[in-house]
Amino acid sequence: MSDPRAARIPFAGSKAANLARAALAGLPVLPGFVVPYGDRSGEWAGDGQLEGLRRAWQELSADGTRPLVVRSSSPQEDTQESSLAGQFASVLDVQGWHEFRAAVRTVLDSAHRPDGTVAPMAVLVQPMLSARVGGVMFGADPVEGRTDRMLVSAVRGGPDSLVSGEQPGTNYWLSRWGRLLRTEPDDPEGLLGADGLRRLARLARQASGVFGGPQDIEFGFDASGRLWLFQSRPITAMAARPARGARLLGPGPVAETLPDQLEPLEEDLWVAPMARGLTAALDIGGTAPRRQLRSVPVVTAVGGRAAADLRLLGAVPPRSRWLALLNPAPGARRLAAAWRVGRLTAALPGLAVDLVADVDRRLAETPSADRLTRPDLVSTLRWTRTVLVSLHAQEALAGALLPEPRATAAGTALAALAESRALGVPDDRMVAAQPVVLALVAPGLGRELRLPADPGHTKGAAAARQRAAPTAADTDTLATLDTLPAASPPPLPSLPPREALRLRIRWVQELQVRLVRDAARRLFVRGGLGEASKVGLLRWREFVEALEHGRFPGDFKERLPRAVSAPLPDAFRLAEGGTVVAERPVGKGKSGSEGTGQGVSGGRAAGTAWDGTGTRPADPVLVVRTLDPALAPLLPGLAGLVAQTGSPLSHLAVLAREFGLPTVVGATDAVRRFPTGSRLTVDGTTGDVHVREKEEQEQQREQQERQDQREEQQSVGQAPQGDPR
Repeated sequence: MSDPRAARIPFAGSKAANLARAALAGLPVLPGFVVPYGDRSGEWAGDGQLEGLRRAWQELSADGTRPLVVRSSSPQEDTQESSLAGQFASVLDVQGWHEFRAAVRTVLDSAHRPDGTVAPMAVLVQPMLSARVGGVMFGADPVEGRTDRMLVSAVRGGPDSLVSGEQPGTNYWLSRWGRLLRTEPDDPEGLLGADGLRRLARLARQASGVFGGPQDIEFGFDASGRLWLFQSRPITAMAARPARGARLLGPGPVAETLPDQLEPLEEDLWVAPMARGLTAALDIGGTAPRRQLRSVPVVTAVGGRAAADLRLLGAVPPRSRWLALLNPAPGARRLAAAWRVGRLTAALPGLAVDLVADVDRRLAETPSADRLTRPDLVSTLRWTRTVLVSLHAQEALAGALLPEPRATAAGTALAALAESRALGVPDDRMVAAQPVVLALVAPGLGRELRLPADPGHTKGAAAARQRAAPTAADTDTLATLDTLPAASPPPLPSLPPREALRLRIRWVQELQVRLVRDAARRLFVRGGLGEASKVGLLRWREFVEALEHGRFPGDFKERLPRAVSAPLPDAFRLAEGGTVVAERPVGKGKSGSEGTGQGVSGGRAAGTAWDGTGTRPADPVLVVRTLDPALAPLLPGLAGLVAQTGSPLSHLAVLAREFGLPTVVGATDAVRRFPTGSRLTVDGTTGDVHVREKEEQEQQREQQERQDQREEQQSVGQAPQGDPR
């Protein structure tokens, strides 16, 4: 190892070359020798070079009395691009000449890859150290993407049981100078004391200086307490980390209106007007600086899913309550807005009635889509985008300034749905007979409109409907949504301003769906669209250009529908490249609780649980007991990985980060709780693993409970509390 050639990667392989460089720099590296790449002396007795290998073995093993470790050292492993962790063989506790020869052959044979290729392979030979404590140390935190933190995972004995996934180890998070920040799980036995942690941190800093960046290090303390460096390689995959000051986003405030994944055209039709409307409402209310409102959208789309700026909407407290109290700007804004808001509060109900009447009149006057000329169709779609801005703005202001509504569009819709079904109205004619039922379903250009199978308890809503008197503002219907000759729509009950506005938002969105579908049919007939279902892949400007002039983007034929993405976290920030990084709640990420493990490779994924045997699903989430390196060939194409045990620094966890694969370890009883075929959502940042059907059922149950509570309060004349959004 002291030979200068040992530091050359093409000659000695990456593992041996890195250790040779570390030894030359004075780091604590065990002695050893290298069988260089291209030297096959370990394979054939009688070869002229065999005698040199035997002399090296005799010297290092003290004539066979000292056990050795025979390790792979390929130029292709332990690189900046790929670690290939655990993919080549190493043989421990090798004793005797014949056993040593067999171990060398085992390492050389491991160069044959599953895909039929043969990797270049050198062999590293060192004494076998009986470690008291061993483990893996990263000079940066790869799970949270922090370069100001170090992560150590340690076990009793050598690091082999840790990197193989057999033992999860004790994890220590350190500052750059070795100060202990936290331990998981608790370490009552004191596996690594304060002095040992400081020495490890110093070794990590030294290795970073030698190799020019944070290192993935395997280490061991011998019986006398001396620290040894077994391996050093670059950290190949760091979790994405949002920039300082990145916005806190979340779907909560907008998920009820737009809960599903959207195509690009749907984003422009529904997300953009919502963002402009909420911006106007926040500006009028003086709740955010105008410059900030103009520079960042209140609502945006992330991977096709709508998300709102939680701080702008006031859904989370300010970063510093004391600074917020001392800051005069919010108070000055509120003072300047108070006069506007005071006058607006009194005028808002009338303004809402006028806007609702205007929308209803325009909807009633709009003929069905197939009767519109091309210019009229484009003009009507432009009007829908404009009026949605006004509807969203007034709806937001009504929710903030007006008393809590005693009747809701959803409650009225449930009652109407139940009554119409009782009268035998089929679902495919329900919208024409009862347009209010659109309040129960989200819009979608490519999805068929499906009404709830069971409207649930509607007694309170029906009572509220009987008590309410019809008004002119609510008796108009969506004539363009369907055609029922000689049939007049039933009158709707009077709805509070906010609920009336929310219902019109949904009606306008449904009109957009009908218009866009008819436009897609026309474009398909003209031959430019290819498939009518691909219309959602256009942006708004591209759609108008295609409709008016027949011109499509040059790359339109190559565009594909978005892959199904996992639901967004409740709160998250965006890192470079638009990567979603979930906000880690205080106390989260510890393994052991139901549905929660330790996230070791960031990202979110939705897929189907698979145990690695049998037919592989199209979106597999591999659920296993341990992070066995033998599972590595299964990683390409996985949607996620869940293990009952394992360390964030095990070989398979390292590979998962290289693949960008959301991975959770320490998920209690995962194999039993997530059987093959379960639909899972995996969050590799927070460590959450949930069965999607249960999530959806729980959300529906909570929504039904809130609806029942509002209906009961309505039936006894009590105003409900809280924001129904």
